Amino acid sequence: MKKNIILLFSAFIVMAVIMLLPSPPEIMTDKGAVALSLQGKASLAVLVMVVILWVTEAVPFPIAGLIGMVLMVMTGASGFKEMIKEGFGNEILLFFIGVMIFSAAIEGTNLMKRLATYMLYHLGHKPKAIILVFLAIGAALSGWITDMAVAAMMLPIGVAILKDAGAKPLESNFGKALMISCAWGALIGGIATPAGCGPNPLTMAFLKDLAGVNFTFIDWMILGVPAAVMMVPCAWGILLLIFPLEKINLTIAEDDFKKRMSEFGPVSRQEIFTLVIFALTVFLWVCEPWIKVWTDGKVAYLSISFVAAACACLFFLPGINVISWKKAESEISWGGIILITTGLALGMAVYNTGAAAWLAQICFSRINLLSPIVIIFVVVLGVSIIKALFSSNTVTGIIMVPLLIALAKNTGLDPVLVAIPAGITSSLAFILVTSTPTNVIPYSSGYFTIRDMAKAGIWMTVASCVCVTISLFIFGRIFGIVKF
Repeated sequence: MKKNIILLFSAFIVMAVIMLLPSPPEIMTDKGAVALSLQGKASLAVLVMVVILWVTEAVPFPIAGLIGMVLMVMTGASGFKEMIKEGFGNEILLFFIGVMIFSAAIEGTNLMKRLATYMLYHLGHKPKAIILVFLAIGAALSGWITDMAVAAMMLPIGVAILKDAGAKPLESNFGKALMISCAWGALIGGIATPAGCGPNPLTMAFLKDLAGVNFTFIDWMILGVPAAVMMVPCAWGILLLIFPLEKINLTIAEDDFKKRMSEFGPVSRQEIFTLVIFALTVFLWVCEPWIKVWTDGKVAYLSISFVAAACACLFFLPGINVISWKKAESEISWGGIILITTGLALGMAVYNTGAAAWLAQICFSRINLLSPIVIIFVVVLGVSIIKALFSSNTVTGIIMVPLLIALAKNTGLDPVLVAIPAGITSSLAFILVTSTPTNVIPYSSGYFTIRDMAKAGIWMTVASCVCVTISLFIFGRIFGIVKF
């Protein structure tokens, strides 16, 4: 308690010091002078204070965001109505609520557990194959439901396999690789679609609001899916290289899988409804651009946020009743919603005051001199390193994406070239267990140490940087999504 009070007090002191410092001189660029106004300095001071609170966790993440909104208004960095409009008035809020309801509905049935168990049973019982299957299933599922839910879903199946195999915690390399794959698969799949992780739609919202770029669901998938597909074999190879597997006997595992399938029973009515609603939602998300063309723009309202909210309502209709509102309400992370809305407001305020442009010029003024492929790699690697400081993917996206969009505008780069790599990388945390709750879930099984994950995670971070760079450079160019 005393430590958190000191940290909170220190964060306010740092904010006050920044505000009292004299304004720095203008920075001359090819597009004119970039100055840090009094409003910009105030917004930067508040942001630094909030970042300190986020990093130290002196107060909960959502509360730190709310404190930041209050101080933005009190310091004159932004008006109260503007902050509310930019944050709580953003349509992306409905997207997050809809996706969280989907996650709660899917978790409430045996649909995904049945799918995971079925695939594991039919794709072999060899240790190396099981690790690959865990990575692939985790990646496939987390493109549509939350990373933490996928890790929590795969964990008991993995632990059952390890117990059947007689793998000892902290001693078995098979145990280490399998449990780490529970986290890595979920993290990898989170970048594949906008529904996979918080920073994804957040990045799309910033691109639309700050750069006027309407980045669609299918646009994200064109870049995200190939990157995720490339990462799966990379993760598999790294885990097998860092943790050479001992000889494992998995003959009993087959009986366990059969037992699990029988426990699920026949496919339920709720599972069928869930599958149908899920398929409808994915169809509307993916086909949105073509539907608008086919209807001559008469369904222009068919955004990813509208589809998420509208289809989420279907779960509660009489005759369907896949999930009760009480259950959904308890499963929705309202703290996460507050963090997202306050983060949007803070990011917009820092951008609108010119502070983001000034800070981007200070930090990345020479990046436009690099070739496009190097720019992508530098952004991905830089965000990966910064991600180690935060235990929230959304926080990383809130800080980095507006900064890089401001940089793109000042240097003449395509905003997509820097914003999308930053958004994708914000959810990748392969090194530290503490970087995301998704890593903590399998770590709690006791089969690997923090050092084990860091040892493999360093190599996986480098591999992920290469995969994201290749995907954006090749597929972004082929489909004309990124302007090089």
